Amino acid sequence: MSLFPDLRWGILVGYGPLFVQGLLMTLQLTVVSITGGLALGIVLGLVSSTVDSPTPRSRVAAAAWQLLRGVTRAYVGFFRGTPLFVQILLVHFALMPALIQPDGGLLLSGEAAREFRQSHGAFFSGALALTLNAGAYVSEILRAGIQSIHGGQTQAAYSVGLTHAQSMRYIVLPQALRRMVPALVNEMVTLVKDSSLVSAIGLAELALAARTVAGAYSRYWEPYLFISAIYLVITLTLSALARRLEAPVHQRGK
Repeated sequence: MSLFPDLRWGILVGYGPLFVQGLLMTLQLTVVSITGGLALGIVLGLVSSTVDSPTPRSRVAAAAWQLLRGVTRAYVGFFRGTPLFVQILLVHFALMPALIQPDGGLLLSGEAAREFRQSHGAFFSGALALTLNAGAYVSEILRAGIQSIHGGQTQAAYSVGLTHAQSMRYIVLPQALRRMVPALVNEMVTLVKDSSLVSAIGLAELALAARTVAGAYSRYWEPYLFISAIYLVITLTLSALARRLEAPVHQRGK
């Protein structure tokens, strides 16, 4: 049996709509997860970067900040230290039934919960798991970007009366964001590829479309090579966008 059999690309023609639907679902899942992950990561990153900020005068406020930083470190450690596939399964099979359940869900219950789980359950679970995972990684990217700025600048800001939030907004973040662009784009690329794991809970994205074709014809080269090419185009496009953003303003478009 040849390692590289004759490829029959014609088997994919009849499944064109399925692949288009899978591509749209992958892009939608990625956009939602990136947006949510960025928002969550910024909040967590700012909390974890307050280690060198002035200590609150109130003991209660200082203790609250210590507790919040501890929770943030635990959160980041868990989501960076466990497999994303396991996180997806935990969200879908453990967290989802607690939040959205016909019999007493915390967020949604009754008939509305049943309809939501049937129509959007897999997407909600997948997007939530990817968002929680991306938030942990983005927070570390943000923290590293902030720490790359010389500490003397923040100390100078405090000495002229700026608060920690003001020094972050006006001095640190404008410089750090540019340095964070490559790492953020790498995280986006990783998220695009990791979205294929959501097919394990039944979401009709690209990986599930390829699996459907493979199961129908017992041929695996054609469908998986096809979606590999699609993923490659998406990741190369994001990488090109990153290089454009990194370039000086006067060189963009050349």
